[in-house]
Amino acid sequence: MKRLAVLLMLLLPIAAFAVEPDEMLQDPVLEERARVISKELRCVVCQNQDIDSSNAGVARDMRILVRERLVAGDTNKEVINYIHARYGDYVLMRPPFNAATAALWLAPFVLALASLLVGWLVLSRGRNRKIAPGLSEAEEAEIVNFIDENKAGEKP
Repeated sequence: MKRLAVLLMLLLPIAAFAVEPDEMLQDPVLEERARVISKELRCVVCQNQDIDSSNAGVARDMRILVRERLVAGDTNKEVINYIHARYGDYVLMRPPFNAATAALWLAPFVLALASLLVGWLVLSRGRNRKIAPGLSEAEEAEIVNFIDENKAGEKP
């Protein structure tokens, strides 16, 4: 029981959001919109972490910028477009499919297809492999003679 409590205490900071109290908006509706938008935006410093859960300084600046745009009256889409225009495709958790991001979108399919092809080749070669023939009578006799000669040469 004690170990479980220690484990839960260690995992508790992981579940906490990085949004600090001084960043939060007074209006709960705007704050909820800010949270939704923040989950759609990637921290440009962290790898694959949204700005809502990132502790990086840039993520904090981006969260504040999102809230400023919401207070100014922007829609969720306008806020995302504004951040996207400033930081590029990388900032979006789901970047658009275009020439610059084609490799990002197609790489999983290409790698899966290549893995299937390699697996198929390995399995098909294994099935087509012939079993090596056994020793001929002449080879067996030669081995027996060799063993007998070595036994005769040994001193008891």
